Amino acid sequence: MNNRQSGLALLNIGFNNMVAEERIIAIVSADPSPIKRLKDEAQKAGRLVDATNGRKTRSVIVTDSNHVVLSSIEPETLTARAKNEPPAAGGREED
Repeated sequence: MNNRQSGLALLNIGFNNMVAEERIIAIVSADPSPIKRLKDEAQKAGRLVDATNGRKTRSVIVTDSNHVVLSSIEPETLTARAKNEPPAAGGREED
């Protein structure tokens, strides 16, 4: 039984780590300075989840509970996974 059939849509964010799709507010690139500040603030508040398995952080997922989840998968690839589309050409997939 897949996750969508059971009523809970889970998004694979790499290395078999999952996030509930309905809780996601934004998937953004990890590079801009405001996003780096967001990660720092979340870490200080105990709301940071690092799902990169030691790899470079490529995307940051913000949830409706103000948790910040780090992923080593490109934002475009995560978005395509959420839409059940094949990944864009040139997108990096590290899991």
